[in-house]
Amino acid sequence: MEPPSGTPLTVVMVCLTVATGMLDAVSFLALGHVFTATQTGNLLFLGFGIAGQGGVPVAATLVSLGAFVLGAALGARVESGLARRRRPWFPAALVTEAVLLAAAAAAAWQQGPAHGLPPGRSYVIVGLMAVAMGMRNVTALRIASPDLTTTVETRAMTALISGSPVGHDKRLGYGSHVAGRRLASVGAMFAGGLLGAGLLGLGTRPMLVIALVAVSVAATAALVPGLARRRTSTED
Repeated sequence: MEPPSGTPLTVVMVCLTVATGMLDAVSFLALGHVFTATQTGNLLFLGFGIAGQGGVPVAATLVSLGAFVLGAALGARVESGLARRRRPWFPAALVTEAVLLAAAAAAAWQQGPAHGLPPGRSYVIVGLMAVAMGMRNVTALRIASPDLTTTVETRAMTALISGSPVGHDKRLGYGSHVAGRRLASVGAMFAGGLLGAGLLGLGTRPMLVIALVAVSVAATAALVPGLARRRTSTED
């Protein structure tokens, strides 16, 4: 079964981008100034921490980076293996991500204030989230939806401006209909970060925010087969 395409795929990827923003809000604001999806930031944090500047936590950053690498390797093995056997790898990848996030939520179950989490418990949560995001990056690369990586927005922002009337670059989309997709991608990341931070600011426990994301990813996975069948029937 092929993954969905067109508008249904765009909606799926935008939803996943919102989820990414929520997860990074939890990891950065509640688990010790570390990202679980935006590994570019972690690479910089690691450099800052090793240099002894800014009070950046080296251990948490290393946990996230290592877990992300593990997730990327796992995702590549699992997803390519399913694809070779002509199995529906896309929803399977999303279900696996949801399970990992549910495990991260369970690891934070019935904890008190976010900053009261013991370091060991925080590392477990960060690690599980980063493994899930490592897999997500493989999933996004395999699905190859233009401007919708779900975890990195720098390129989408650049393309949005360069292909707009401001940038006027036809090679980057000026005069086409891609601006809406790019704006949705950037807006989704902002919305996810805002929503995650807002929930934490209202006193919502990190466990509940992570659980909410896990449920949303699982629901998205459940919708994918139906969207894929609709694509097939439309092509027929």
